[in-house]
Amino acid sequence: FRFKDSLAEDLRKADLVISHAGAGSCLETLEEGKPLIVVTNEKLMNNHQLELAQQLHRDGHVLCCNCSTLVETLRSMDLSTLKPFPPGQPEKFALFLDKVVGFQ
Repeated sequence: FRFKDSLAEDLRKADLVISHAGAGSCLETLEEGKPLIVVTNEKLMNNHQLELAQQLHRDGHVLCCNCSTLVETLRSMDLSTLKPFPPGQPEKFALFLDKVVGFQ
């Protein structure tokens, strides 16, 4: 998709997601518990997407490739090696923030 208001329904139906390495796309897919192949764009300046993709790959949550290695990644992938992404804990951040600003 170039743009869509929400991918939630598509993600729920998906068996596999192939996406760019945008933080929102990655996290939304991983929170839905779907296997994810992240295709990095090596031409981006200050490539934070590459950093995110590499860290998620090192942590075992995604498969990572670029456009030229996507076909080989699809041929050789073993989705059983992927680790579930731990759920967010916003209450921990709220407690931290309360402490920092003096509400505790």
